[in-house]
Amino acid sequence: MSTHPSRPSYAAVLRVPHARRTFAAALTARLSYGTVGLAVLLSVTRSTGSYAVSGTVLSLFGAATVFLMPLRASLIDRHGPRRALLPMSALYGALLCALAALTWRPGAPAPLVAASAALAGACAPPLGPTMRALWSQLVADRELLQRAYSLDGVAEELLFVSGPALVGALVGVAPPAAALLLSAVLNVTGTCVFVMSPVLPGPRPAARREKPAAVRGLLPPVAVALGVGLALSGVELLVLAFATERSYDTALVPWVLGALSAGSALGGLAGGAVRWRTTTRTRLCRFTAGLGLVLVPAGLAPGLWTLTGVMVLAGAFIAPALTTAYLLADETAPEGARTRAGAWVNMAVNAGSSAGALVAGLLIGRLPMQLCFALAGATALAAAAVAGGARFLRAPVSDPAPPAGYRTQGS
Repeated sequence: MSTHPSRPSYAAVLRVPHARRTFAAALTARLSYGTVGLAVLLSVTRSTGSYAVSGTVLSLFGAATVFLMPLRASLIDRHGPRRALLPMSALYGALLCALAALTWRPGAPAPLVAASAALAGACAPPLGPTMRALWSQLVADRELLQRAYSLDGVAEELLFVSGPALVGALVGVAPPAAALLLSAVLNVTGTCVFVMSPVLPGPRPAARREKPAAVRGLLPPVAVALGVGLALSGVELLVLAFATERSYDTALVPWVLGALSAGSALGGLAGGAVRWRTTTRTRLCRFTAGLGLVLVPAGLAPGLWTLTGVMVLAGAFIAPALTTAYLLADETAPEGARTRAGAWVNMAVNAGSSAGALVAGLLIGRLPMQLCFALAGATALAAAAVAGGARFLRAPVSDPAPPAGYRTQGS
């Protein structure tokens, strides 16, 4: 199931036996995570008439999705994706359908809506970590694996751009709750096709399941994922505040953030195509530091168009940093814990995204804009420093107990 071309390329990734079918199915299911956030927000707001309720419900859904991801990933490592993914997806789809039924018309009881959303999030199958773990089995050549991870990351970026646009088109002709049904159909259909792929591994032998493998040495990739998530979600809010402060039309803000995403996609493709001579850990630190060094002076931009150029440059470091974090987690994890290792990185970037938006919201208006951007950049620099200084730290990471606590990228 491996391929060893003399000059690995993205086309070579898709020529790996069964890769196109498996990857397409995973992306179909993962598109659900690009549509569901906006679908929940719009449907609950329309049904309850309260932004406070819709915000709370979305937070509960996100928290259950993100913070329970390592726990769900451990079930996949233990029982195999075929046995674990289908029940998760079926429950997730059923609960989204229940949420759609509750919010189809105004007057839905808020506690029942909140409970349905939280339960749906708790069942969301971790398809991103599962697909990345599968890439490492499909592709033995490390250079080709690097390209596979880059392709996966860029595709995921596009899902989170196209998902809200798809919801916007649907709610123009149907109630917002219909977008919840769409999210359920995408996930269940994609997961069913995904688990039918002949390259998916079966369950591990019972003797090996008795003692789950510990995931060690995850501090560098998890620290980077957390730092990048913190910096980026803060920057998204800071761009809006920058435009408002300088009296620009806020309708331009999505274009600036689109430039950030475009830079990330281009950076991911370029970074995946390079034959690096440095170690994965060294690249991880350099990409993250590069992001921080670009963001620190971003608030000094004289205008929105200059800031747009800065965002393209900052974006060029995002996908390479996150892709390298997943690669390092894969290198670190033992054979029986790769899905869980990727899930910890995934959880960190999403947790950082939630916390970053909160912190930025508290700082904007209290500190000068230039200092706010500098702090966002400093977060990435601090993450790079932690990753670089963690060379001798190899703390084991066990599965988390379900925490009380929240963009659900890469589920």
